[in-house]
Amino acid sequence: MAGIETRLRALEDRFAEISEQLSAPDIYEDLDRVQRLSQEQSKLRDVVEVGRAWRDAHRAAREAEEMARGESDEEMRTLAEDEERLQRAAEEEAFERLRLLLVPSDPNDDRDVVVEIRAGTGGDEAALFAGDLFRMYARYAERLKWRVEVLDSNETAGHGFKEVVFEVHGHGAYSRLKFESGVHRVQRVPETESQGRIHTSAASVVVLPEADDVEVDVDEKDLKIDVYRSTGPGGQSVNTTDSAVRITHLPTGLVVTCQDEKSQHKNKAKALRVLRARLLDLAQAERQAELTATRRSYVGSGDRSEKIRTYNFPQSRITDHRVGLTVYQLDKVLAGELDMVVEPLMQEEQARRLLEEEPEPAR
Repeated sequence: MAGIETRLRALEDRFAEISEQLSAPDIYEDLDRVQRLSQEQSKLRDVVEVGRAWRDAHRAAREAEEMARGESDEEMRTLAEDEERLQRAAEEEAFERLRLLLVPSDPNDDRDVVVEIRAGTGGDEAALFAGDLFRMYARYAERLKWRVEVLDSNETAGHGFKEVVFEVHGHGAYSRLKFESGVHRVQRVPETESQGRIHTSAASVVVLPEADDVEVDVDEKDLKIDVYRSTGPGGQSVNTTDSAVRITHLPTGLVVTCQDEKSQHKNKAKALRVLRARLLDLAQAERQAELTATRRSYVGSGDRSEKIRTYNFPQSRITDHRVGLTVYQLDKVLAGELDMVVEPLMQEEQARRLLEEEPEPAR
């Protein structure tokens, strides 16, 4: 338990330090600093309060134990023993809450995200499914009061997408959407299928934490920037000026395009944001010494056999193959009620991090 106590004291000291800084008379001259400190203080408050409850329950249990041991009156001893059991239960409950709060979180969890959806195996049906996924995430973002901003898209005539790239701005966006990276498979009867046969197609999703400018230094000399006229469904021109932008990062070969805005300047700024997110993703993968340090590691080849989740329309079923979860509420999930699928994945990640920490049991 010494390890838990040591970490708790360090966080309590940091909480006290932040509280002192926020009470300084000149602190509000730097509003950005106030915001950063306030956010950190808010995160630490739960840990401090639960840690205090854990210590209080432990102290009360020890006192009740000593009282029961030294009490000669049987009735009073019984009362003391009952109090000890009550406090031990409270101590154990507080310890479990504290242990969860002390699990190291993903440093990217609070970031905005860049999401890329690309139609895979399945032709037109895959493009329609990519559109379904985009609308599912947009509705989910709307439920959580997040903002969605389309950066680039290649729309098909049937309201599908060969690819669509968009940003999601909102507190904790990466913490929930990061589990969506991978190949999503759909099983349904296409509208053009006269025999009623179920077709299987796929779309790949990549979720990248958005990088701050200071984290990823992009040298203009490393960029090849091309401009061209934006296109719509079927390839027809939708703009009479060269407003679309394609940026190639020469050292890595990464290519980013953006044509959503009518302004070349705005498209370039958006494309650079996507490029920084991809470069941050590569850098983090390298730091973690992962063999799959490229973006392709997230989505495989887009083949139907590589999947993280299956959407079966005839059975109204969604199966997440990573945690063995199956729910028969496909319509609700596609309408944006994604938490019923995301929450089990978050719990599984939390359990894994707990096992990595291996904290000592409460005594």
